[in-house]
Amino acid sequence: MADDAYLFLLPDRHPQLGAALAAVGMVECAESPAVHGWLQAHNVSASSERVRIVPADAERLIPEDAERLPVPLSEEEILRVGKECAPQSVTDMESELLEFRETTQDWEGLVHRALTAGIPAPRIVQLTGLDPQDIGRLTV
Repeated sequence: MADDAYLFLLPDRHPQLGAALAAVGMVECAESPAVHGWLQAHNVSASSERVRIVPADAERLIPEDAERLPVPLSEEEILRVGKECAPQSVTDMESELLEFRETTQDWEGLVHRALTAGIPAPRIVQLTGLDPQDIGRLTV
């Protein structure tokens, strides 16, 4: 069987590429000893957002420092992986960007309310992914 796709571990703080393995649905290779061993060796589960999959022809998208594993897929699985990896339409992407802007527009007010409610700054950083210096600037 040919290698039809690549599983890879998305490095921390890297833009999401490919599709999450869990989003593709059940793929037969996920039950193989090779994939189980690979997941165990990297201490991740198949449901982790870091475990990504791309079709073999998209291997160039995999970050150089990412751990990868070639896997065989059925025709139907190849179609599902391709569909999950397909880029969003421009209008969908623009809508997402607008939602992001609306969500982040008053981040300072949200952080201030969280601090006032007693949530420690390190926890706010952990939950939001904001820069600790930005949070620190609001606590002064």
